[in-house]
Amino acid sequence: MSSPQIVWLRRDLRMADQPALHAAAQAGPVIPVYVLDDERAGDHAYGGASKVWLHYSLESLGKSFGSRRSQIVLRKGDAPQVLAAIADEVGAGCIHAIRHYEPWWKEAEDELRDALGEDRHLCLYDGNYLLPPGSVTTGSGDPYKIYTPFSKSMLECMPPRDVLGEPETISSPDTWPDSDKLEDWDLLPTKPDWAGGIREFWEFGEAAAHERLDWWADEVANYDEGRNLPSKDITSRLSPHLHWGEISPAQVWHKLKDKRSDGWKTFAKEVIWRDYAQNVIDQFPDYPRDSYRDYDERTLWRNPNAGHLIEEDLECWQRGMTGYPIVDAGMRQLWQTGWIHNRVRMICASFLVKHLLINWRHGEQWYWDCLVDADYGNNGVNWQWISGTGVDSNMFSRIMAPLSQSEKFDAADYIREYVPELADLGDDCIHDPPDDKRGDYPVKMIGHKEARERALEAYQASKT
Repeated sequence: MSSPQIVWLRRDLRMADQPALHAAAQAGPVIPVYVLDDERAGDHAYGGASKVWLHYSLESLGKSFGSRRSQIVLRKGDAPQVLAAIADEVGAGCIHAIRHYEPWWKEAEDELRDALGEDRHLCLYDGNYLLPPGSVTTGSGDPYKIYTPFSKSMLECMPPRDVLGEPETISSPDTWPDSDKLEDWDLLPTKPDWAGGIREFWEFGEAAAHERLDWWADEVANYDEGRNLPSKDITSRLSPHLHWGEISPAQVWHKLKDKRSDGWKTFAKEVIWRDYAQNVIDQFPDYPRDSYRDYDERTLWRNPNAGHLIEEDLECWQRGMTGYPIVDAGMRQLWQTGWIHNRVRMICASFLVKHLLINWRHGEQWYWDCLVDADYGNNGVNWQWISGTGVDSNMFSRIMAPLSQSEKFDAADYIREYVPELADLGDDCIHDPPDDKRGDYPVKMIGHKEARERALEAYQASKT
């Protein structure tokens, strides 16, 4: 019998269109391994909401392997050391894995190669993005920094590679390495169990991802206009499924590529944005931590660590108590469900960095902890875009007006759902309730005009 083949699972938790699993299954008995390596990512270790999704996704994938008379070996610890030890134990000839571009995973891949030595191999495959990051370049051969020309070049390369089916057979080894029990990892909160809203809002796993895609295929035509309407929520909600690799972007693209609607054209560009974000962190590994543009941060930002009043402002934003209904609805949706509607996600981010003048890194870290689709590349690129500090970003002087945005995009029912204190107000005043109709709902932390003037003054000072 051929030597066992280890499949190193990370954010690629699926059976179909999984190139590493496909190659391993053709080469010999398969041992899928997931290593919970909490230390390696530092301040970007999985947040609370991500751990919830990871638990249920691993549980779902484990059942899929179980139906094929296989299983996932679960271990905790330093991933390269754990994997090398398992390879020694079972006599594995190769470890197969899908490439990841977060800096800590690239470092782990290098360490694993060294740990395996010359007799065993790490075989890496592309499969989490439409095209490998770094492969789409300018005419001079340099990677793109700006999204628009990157997107145009990507579209010229579409469709992506063909989709792989599930392996026809998955052979098991004669003996299995020891495995942790998933429940012993304590990924789910218990005291208190704050994840009820996440469980109610989402279905997890590969089958759920494809059910969602099937639904989206009938709805994507309405996306161009509907994506901005939080009360109707005409969005795919595929982002966590894509982030955790329960479905691949190639599968999504091939399912939708024959659509001719403006909705699909708009959605296609957002699928490409995922590739763009990975292209950015491949060039700038610390991008979700470090601003790309030079300016005087001490002048621009109010530091929550330097005064209790600024810290309280940050906490009001986090708790959805700013006095701006659209912002508070978004922040409460985030806490309850682990997700925010895309239009509202931008409004909330803009409010933090421009109305409150709080450094975008505080927002990036809060989203990282609370989002089930918290992605190192996407989260960092999106925050630097909204804060005006990125390689390709919105101008800082373009300050979103939450009140007019709320009315323009008809967010009344969305506010009623997530800010129940205002549920009895009519559409004419729910976006900006007068003080005598707010009841227990807080007054605005700062007026929009005052906030805008303060932000522009701080921005000018930061450039001098």
